[in-house]
Amino acid sequence: MQRLAAEPRPDWREHVERDLGFVFHTIDGAPYWDETACYRFTAAQVDELEAATGELEQMAMELVDRVVKAGDEAYERLRIPEAARAAIQRSWTVGDRNLYGRFDLRYDGKEPPRLLEYNADTPTAIFEASVVQWDWLEAIQPGRDQFNSIHEKLVAAWRGFGLGHNVVYFASVRGHVEDGGTVEYLRDTAVQGGLATARIDVEDIGWDGQQFLDLDEKPIDVLFKLYPWEWIVGEAFGTHLLSGAARVIEPAWKMVLSNKAALALLWEMAPGHPNLLAASLEPGGVEGAVVRKPIFGREGANVQVIEAGQITAETEGAYGAEGFVYQAHAPLPSFDGNYPVLGSWLVASQPAGIGIREDSTAITRDTSRFIPHFFE
Repeated sequence: MQRLAAEPRPDWREHVERDLGFVFHTIDGAPYWDETACYRFTAAQVDELEAATGELEQMAMELVDRVVKAGDEAYERLRIPEAARAAIQRSWTVGDRNLYGRFDLRYDGKEPPRLLEYNADTPTAIFEASVVQWDWLEAIQPGRDQFNSIHEKLVAAWRGFGLGHNVVYFASVRGHVEDGGTVEYLRDTAVQGGLATARIDVEDIGWDGQQFLDLDEKPIDVLFKLYPWEWIVGEAFGTHLLSGAARVIEPAWKMVLSNKAALALLWEMAPGHPNLLAASLEPGGVEGAVVRKPIFGREGANVQVIEAGQITAETEGAYGAEGFVYQAHAPLPSFDGNYPVLGSWLVASQPAGIGIREDSTAITRDTSRFIPHFFE
């Protein structure tokens, strides 16, 4: 695994906007999509990443099954409200399909990939990983390969959902450019999968006492929502969604995996596994340096690195009232002061490719940059 300097395409901004519809390549005036560098892997390293991703997903599915069977005690450890538990049980028991997820991995090409967290419910950066970096590969590294079958797997996954003639509504928060771009991309893959689709803002979804409605008062029977389950269950809207009035993607059972308390439960289930880091819900439950993460945290907010009882790094944010998980500190590899996190994508629980975000600090934040990759 190497980080290589690269020459950006002179017209890449105009190209990705015009030809790919990639409009959030720059965020708050700073580059998000970055062509000044790329990462090179060997075929053996890609095989290792793919195998680890598949094994982690198998363990994640086993964890969901165990939690559902264990009931209230396990749900309480995951901070899942009682109101959501029946919906989780129902969606898992009937086998509701999931579309996608992203493992964030610590990897340097030498040691085994290690799971940092699982973005199981509302992961973003899939459009960049799927379409934009493939476009870069064809233009800059023709003849080379990339660990990336995300698009093809998404199209196939939609065909396998068994949704028939139902219209799939795609929803995100109004005005959020990145979420909107992600939803439009996923909607496009559904269209290519042969499904009828519609777009709606979360704020515009109506309820008539029996069913969800769009702005034209047409029923919403299938909903893809880029809106976290842990937010939904705390809102009046969530009571209706948990009732089963619409089929929801991602399914309710993803709540077991979309919080960081699952990291501790995975470690308890498979202690010492080479692709896991020691984790605990109790302070002092992990020896040595630890990273304290809020159970429902996002974008690297409210994270602390604690070494010898002292906080050596910290980020701000609004999370943490729900509690924390303590994970063994595995410092990210540094490539000339750049710290990459590998996002390993799953589509329908199958490994599908990677996207790399890097930051100039050891805690990956919402200011990270997306760097393309290839292998040979």
